[in-house]
Amino acid sequence: MKRFLPVLVLLFLLSACGQAGPATQTTDLPAQLPPSPAPSGEGDLPTVSGEQQSTVVEQPSLIAIPTEAPVEQATPVCIAPEPTQADIDRALSFTGQYLNTTDWERSYTVSSDRVTVTWFSDTLSSVAYLEAFIFPCGYEDLDLDNYFVDSNWAITFVNYQSYEKVNECRNDNGVRLYQFKAVDQGFLYDINFWAVNDTSTRMITFMIVLPVESKAVMEEYSYSLFPQLTSCK
Repeated sequence: MKRFLPVLVLLFLLSACGQAGPATQTTDLPAQLPPSPAPSGEGDLPTVSGEQQSTVVEQPSLIAIPTEAPVEQATPVCIAPEPTQADIDRALSFTGQYLNTTDWERSYTVSSDRVTVTWFSDTLSSVAYLEAFIFPCGYEDLDLDNYFVDSNWAITFVNYQSYEKVNECRNDNGVRLYQFKAVDQGFLYDINFWAVNDTSTRMITFMIVLPVESKAVMEEYSYSLFPQLTSCK
């Protein structure tokens, strides 16, 4: 064994001297991220193996560098959900002077995301109801489609003995009309329910309930308040 030890040492020294230069190391990029192109002039250039490293002339990059920054998606700016005084004034003035008569008694409440106005009329055996909703981050027609569904109508008419939706329609200006018949304490009523896209963050709904015998009164209020969509007929 001692006889072969010098030979092994000699072979080890020869193999060490036979390496012409440092081995090129490669860097593994994370698998989750694609490699980004290096800016022109900063990329790693190939080297020539040998006792002396050769000078390599820098070549122009073959990858075009974008001259314009990518367009960033705008983040919607949300507003506070609480009604302002302007929201209250808008709700109270929405019907103009048509319900500001001795036939109607008005009251209103302000909650976390809406203003609610209610009118009662003993003379007309009628009630009218307005809600000004605030959508802090805005809304689209699809949001309203998902809001005006059977489950929510059941909540709206929970105090009635029964109700039936008889028609619905909308126009190109963002006004919707839903028409119902409902029974309360054995009396039959006609109901018109409008929804208006008031602003990009606010929607107003208005409902008026009148006895079926008061069709002329219903037509009068419908035309006065919503001349652009008085009926779905």
